[in-house]
Amino acid sequence: MCGIVGYIGPRNVKDVVIGGLAKLEYRGYDSAGIATLDNDKVSVVKSVGRLSNLEEKLERTPVGGHLGIGHTRWATHGRPSDENAHPHQDCSGRFAIIHNGIIENYLSLREELLAKGHQFKSETDTEVVAHLIEELYNGDLFATMVAVGKRIKGAYALVVMTKDEPDTIIAMRKASPLIIGLGDGENFIASDIPAVLEYTRRVYVLADGEMAVIHRNSVECFTLAGEAVSKDVLEVTWDAVAAERGGYDHFMLKEIHEQPKAIRDTLTGRIAPDYSRVVFGEELSWTPEFVRSVDRIHIVACGTSWHAGLVGKAVIEQLARIPVDVEIASEYRYRNPIQSENTLIVVISQSGETADTLAALRDAKARGRKVLAITNVVGSSAAREADDVLITRAGPEIAVASTKAYTTQLVVLYLLAVYFAQERGLLDDTLIRELLTGMAALPQAADQVLDTAPQLEQFAKDWSKVEDTFFIGRGVDYYLSLEGALKLKEISYIHAEAYAAGELKHGTLALITEGVPVIALVTQTDLYEKTLSNIKEVKARDAFVLGVTFVGDEALAKSVDQVIYLPKTMPLLSPIVTVIPLQLLAYYAAVARGNDVDKPRNLAKSVTVE
Repeated sequence: MCGIVGYIGPRNVKDVVIGGLAKLEYRGYDSAGIATLDNDKVSVVKSVGRLSNLEEKLERTPVGGHLGIGHTRWATHGRPSDENAHPHQDCSGRFAIIHNGIIENYLSLREELLAKGHQFKSETDTEVVAHLIEELYNGDLFATMVAVGKRIKGAYALVVMTKDEPDTIIAMRKASPLIIGLGDGENFIASDIPAVLEYTRRVYVLADGEMAVIHRNSVECFTLAGEAVSKDVLEVTWDAVAAERGGYDHFMLKEIHEQPKAIRDTLTGRIAPDYSRVVFGEELSWTPEFVRSVDRIHIVACGTSWHAGLVGKAVIEQLARIPVDVEIASEYRYRNPIQSENTLIVVISQSGETADTLAALRDAKARGRKVLAITNVVGSSAAREADDVLITRAGPEIAVASTKAYTTQLVVLYLLAVYFAQERGLLDDTLIRELLTGMAALPQAADQVLDTAPQLEQFAKDWSKVEDTFFIGRGVDYYLSLEGALKLKEISYIHAEAYAAGELKHGTLALITEGVPVIALVTQTDLYEKTLSNIKEVKARDAFVLGVTFVGDEALAKSVDQVIYLPKTMPLLSPIVTVIPLQLLAYYAAVARGNDVDKPRNLAKSVTVE
């Protein structure tokens, strides 16, 4: 999830591009760069680190011209570095390209281009596209980009310029946002509206599978196949602060709504096209012998990441039949855990900088254990220090309460479970395809779950004055209950507890009184009747029960006061969609109580101290 800005017109191109990137820096901040066209020459300046590093470099290496593109990076392929920063160029330096997303088939394209003599300077998937443009260029950049679109696979927002066509920028989009800002004798490109609001409130929003040819005085839109399309102008009425959040009232709500895309990005390139297997490729250095030798897994994490690990334990044990222990990092490092030489340590951290998790990682390394990091940040301490790393491609998460980082951690853990099972020969082909087809459908299911927002908003308003709430579930629904209770506590400040539903009779029922809200998760088919029985126990004490279940479950509706329906998915995969209503519930409760949703009291986004 990177920031993209482009400009063509009479203004100072550096000021426009850098100013736009500053408004998008929340989308990526591990490196930045700019390319401009001046006096028939493409000049590129880029720097690792924050945008301020690039600005300092531009003081020493000024650029000019009437056309330029710029980028702030959130790394997915290749560590943060000057070489991996965008824009990228071809061998000749005639073309410059910036990119948000993932080119799924970049390895095969890179091999093809290397065989034709192209030389690469970075580790990124993006540079492949620059060389592919050079290889296919026929004197017509538009026609070339249509041809490029037929060769590349994955999700992308691409912006391209060349000195051969000095009055043209081409932008193209597939499953990654791009907008065109419309000016008078000038036009703008950006990955989000805040970058252009200083100059125009008239924009085209490129639809999925569209591209645009941008000149000073015109913008033409096409399908990726090159067929002309007409676009309606969007008149932006948001203020600048709201626009930074994409029109949402808070970053947390924006990030909740970004989950379908985040899930899709995390899956991209990791499932074979025929859904026959999980493919990690060069992401993991594991040999088949190592995969078969693992006899126990320790998952170590904190907070929301620990909750993700609990779901991962259930899935890995069910599919791969490997015993899994899930440990709170701050406890794990002090208890001299029992490990063997075949114990795999998996550390999970959104930021990759969580102090207790890093301490556990370093302790495991000192003991000679193999460590896998699951993190959202390329180049983080966890990513650098672990033996292997799987990146969750959630993009930057600004709100303190984690939402899309959690769901993408779940996605990676599910992929890991299937990977272990397939490599150890424990799943037949039919079940693997069923699981992976179900996972591929999760972005659409997550999108459908977002339609429950109005119902949850009203529910939250009605009970926002309560001081106690309970979440119950069985199996993985219990682990989701823990995450739902945490979300509610950390941003609404309502006391919330989660319980395995079967444990209610062992003391917790003493706390259930008339009108107390109970959120009951009921998605596990094999535990359905037992969970329903537990719900009747709390209803007998006059609790108000909100049930969460799959669409079509009419029996539950007769046993609870209100129901949130989820789209049908495999029960094993349900946590990835079940958590979204719980996030929305916490969000709307916090709003109803007038809290600072994105910055809850006493909490920080990344806990970098013990």
